[in-house]
Amino acid sequence: MERLPLPEALVAQARSYAEGGATPAEPRDAATVVLLRPGASGPEVYLLRRQTSMAFAGGMCVFPGGGVDPRDYSDDLVERGLWAGPSPAEWATLLGVDEPRARALVCAAVRETFEESSVLLAGTGADDVVADTTGDDWEADRVALESRELSMTAFLEKRSLVLRTDLLGPWSGWLTPVFEPRRYRTWFFVARLPEGQVTRDVSSESSAVQWTAALDAVEQVEREQMMMLPPTWLTCLDVGQHADVDAVLAEAQGRHVEIFTPEVVADGDEWILSTPPHYSALMAAR
Repeated sequence: MERLPLPEALVAQARSYAEGGATPAEPRDAATVVLLRPGASGPEVYLLRRQTSMAFAGGMCVFPGGGVDPRDYSDDLVERGLWAGPSPAEWATLLGVDEPRARALVCAAVRETFEESSVLLAGTGADDVVADTTGDDWEADRVALESRELSMTAFLEKRSLVLRTDLLGPWSGWLTPVFEPRRYRTWFFVARLPEGQVTRDVSSESSAVQWTAALDAVEQVEREQMMMLPPTWLTCLDVGQHADVDAVLAEAQGRHVEIFTPEVVADGDEWILSTPPHYSALMAAR
């Protein structure tokens, strides 16, 4: 797959926005985490298939993640000593945002990952990671977080845990095209599945989950056996270029996120979505 051809109806919709015939929706900030584990043929990624009834990306395979909640902006995590690893200021530089927004994005990334996969990037200290999140008590807390009955700060305090921001690595950033009715400005992170932790079968928003080699996921999309939005597919392709999880995380240490907005561009007689140069090179090499 060297390009992403678009149906004519979508091209017409994009032209309407380009000509000022429609007002773009205001994007919402979001965070998503590419959970990784070792595999026989390279790093494996954890994917959820969204319920077909979902208004955004229904039926698509995605990484755990979701929108930033207003409470994710709370500075209580830092003030109460519940934050371990790179500071919000350091994350602000890596993510290309101000400090409050960086704090909210990192908090949302960890919270949403736990809500959707039961994987918790936290520990009792800066050198410790929770080893088991199974059990009815953990599930009750997960549901309370998901329903917003429990804040991340209260959850960590209740468990005597700190948020391990050093377990996350910055990867990329995507802004939904202007012609989409629902738009998200999403920061992509990578993280290793902590030793001892296991992922849940499904979340309230997913109909199925799976671990699969990153490049196998790419090939399933190409064979039309799986559906993905372009940023997810391209992220799998990117991650799959690395020999193992360590190599992915090492690559993340040198990345600074720049948000990219795909646009409709001509490609001969067809119309396609534009991609950043790095991803275009990966696609052309397939």
